[in-house]
Amino acid sequence: MRAKPKVTIADVAKLAGVSTATAGRVLGEYGYSSAEKRGRVLAAAKSLNYRPNLLARSLITGRTRTIGVVAGDIQSPFYATILRGVSDVAGRNDFGLLITNSDESAAEEIRAVELLLEKQVDGLIVSPCDTHDAAHLRDTAANLPVVLIDREVAGLEVDTVGVDNIGSTQDCIADLIRLGHRRIGMVAELESSYRGGVADFIDRARASAIEPAILYPSWQRLLGYLRAHDAAGVPVDPGLVCRVGKYSVQAAQDQARLFLAQGPRPTAIFTADGLMSAGTMAAISASHLQVPGDLSLVCFDDLDWMAFVDSGIDAVAQPRSAMGEAAARMLLERIDGLTAPPRRLKLATRHITRGSVKPNTPEGPDRPGAKQGSAPPATS
Repeated sequence: MRAKPKVTIADVAKLAGVSTATAGRVLGEYGYSSAEKRGRVLAAAKSLNYRPNLLARSLITGRTRTIGVVAGDIQSPFYATILRGVSDVAGRNDFGLLITNSDESAAEEIRAVELLLEKQVDGLIVSPCDTHDAAHLRDTAANLPVVLIDREVAGLEVDTVGVDNIGSTQDCIADLIRLGHRRIGMVAELESSYRGGVADFIDRARASAIEPAILYPSWQRLLGYLRAHDAAGVPVDPGLVCRVGKYSVQAAQDQARLFLAQGPRPTAIFTADGLMSAGTMAAISASHLQVPGDLSLVCFDDLDWMAFVDSGIDAVAQPRSAMGEAAARMLLERIDGLTAPPRRLKLATRHITRGSVKPNTPEGPDRPGAKQGSAPPATS
């Protein structure tokens, strides 16, 4: 069977009884046409099932009605939900969406940005890997609207969307301290946005020698962890911070098993994101420990599975879909010509209680002279 010939603007113009130029203006949404002619053209286009040539339109208008997104890891539930929010807003505004993945690699991010620029997107939403230099984003933002999500870049004056990682974590750890916990572990990737170690970070943070805004979220959450301890007068043991070093469930599981096998074990654990939470839960199970019987657990970022495990998992819930929606709205406003100063939007988190935290009573493992339990040694 032969394919039907493609309907052209000339076909629409002929049926509507107008010139091809008039039909092009109406269908391309540029220039002026009378309401009467516009109605005839649109009716003819609908009758013929005309599909506009977006490439041709972009040559005239300078816009492709597409936005590009560079996510850190599209497999992560965190980014998947953000992307849904971006997609919902883009679709409601008749914009297409091109999604790329950096895999948390600066080199891959640069390639992704170059690809999206070659596709002539009208703007970019990026979760940047490099929060210090990011020359490619500085160059791009000089010519194209850019919105950053979840992270900021030092000195890059563009719109950003995120949450208060420091304050949310500080509140969460303060709750654990009020419940009597003094040995609170933290499992976090703590990648290379901060180039020193945990002990060095703690010293510099107390000396106000770091810039919190450009830290990776996990380092910001470590800062909240530190501030909660300091505010309560509870000493911080750097050995209670399990630095995984990469965004990986398997790496988190491996490091958390080693962490749990070392004594004395923490009475509570705070995980810094969804991947760390999944890995830590696997390590707790493999170590034959129970939550909250053997240790309490709170996770940053609420994931579906946390409501279905036996105890339920307490979580700090980020408004991931709302973050994506806000980033898309801000970008579309810039594409439409908004020239206001850069906006830094911080959305509120929620603390969800399900039963994975219990008070650490005087009879518990923190009391003086109490015998500490230990997990079976990790195996390869």
